[in-house]
Amino acid sequence: MNKTSTLDLVSRPVQITTGSVTLDGDLTTPEGAHGVVLFAHGSGSGRHSPRNRFVARTMHEGGLATLLFDLLTEEEEYQERFTRHLRFDIRLLARRLAEATDWLARLPETTGLKVGYFGASTGGGAALMAAAVRPGTVGAVVSRGGRPDLAGEEALRRVSAPTLLVVGGADTQVIDLNRRAMARMSAPVSLEIIPGATHLFEEPGALEQVARLARGWFDRYLTPAEAPRPGARS
Repeated sequence: MNKTSTLDLVSRPVQITTGSVTLDGDLTTPEGAHGVVLFAHGSGSGRHSPRNRFVARTMHEGGLATLLFDLLTEEEEYQERFTRHLRFDIRLLARRLAEATDWLARLPETTGLKVGYFGASTGGGAALMAAAVRPGTVGAVVSRGGRPDLAGEEALRRVSAPTLLVVGGADTQVIDLNRRAMARMSAPVSLEIIPGATHLFEEPGALEQVARLARGWFDRYLTPAEAPRPGARS
């Protein structure tokens, strides 16, 4: 277990059993966390994604705990290199995300915390599908360059968590897919387009904008009503 004095963080590796498999993850909890964000990685990615780890650090600065974990096992990832049969199995990914949420609720350091999902690429679809089956648990969803359309029309209609869709301005096809998904949602939903950014937000400052938007969204919807919002004056 590692403790970082600058932000008063406690980080530790975890293992999550879901169905017949065990998934590896990293749980980081700031002192006095007011919410916890689970990351749903995109196709071909995992808990070591530098982009999602960058976003996670911004969450920590705002007093949010994070769980970055692999939605696939090492064996499944190896098979994926040749078959690519699981990365678009949104039902499987969503089920594992929902079960990881249930597991997290039983941990002493995160029990009682409001839950948010941060989904990237195909993970955006998985996050929304999981939110649809955990309506009383998931308080907010953010999708980065995501494919919310992959959640399916029925799940999109059932999502009740306020949802922020962040897409790069140069990622025109994904912008269109996000707008179509929005039209099927009844939950509060907002679309933010980062000018000039491509799908991976590799342009200077683009990922920083994503992180700020995500943190603001989670601060808004995961902070308990009686608690002061991060950065607010006492």
